[in-house]
Amino acid sequence: MSRARKRDAVLRLLRDEDLDTVSRSLGVTAATLSGWRDAFLVAGEASLTSRSTDADALESGRLKAKLGEMLLERELLEAKIAILEARGPGPLARRRSQS
Repeated sequence: MSRARKRDAVLRLLRDEDLDTVSRSLGVTAATLSGWRDAFLVAGEASLTSRSTDADALESGRLKAKLGEMLLERELLEAKIAILEARGPGPLARRRSQS
């Protein structure tokens, strides 16, 4: 079942719809539906208490990914330069000797 359908089912429960009625209409057990509700509430509570930590973790992850991309790009450029320099005289060699 999709995340959206699970969310909608949990919201129905939180609006005081009967657990058995909702579970029957979705074709899932009451225990499964209760588990979704409990997980939903725990996640909601956790997001209220650690919002800045989550934002910091997301920013840190984004920056680490960007750093990894840039390091990989640098390594590829260094390898390309080494290949071009190993070819001997050519546009790159002349450019470097003219500087």
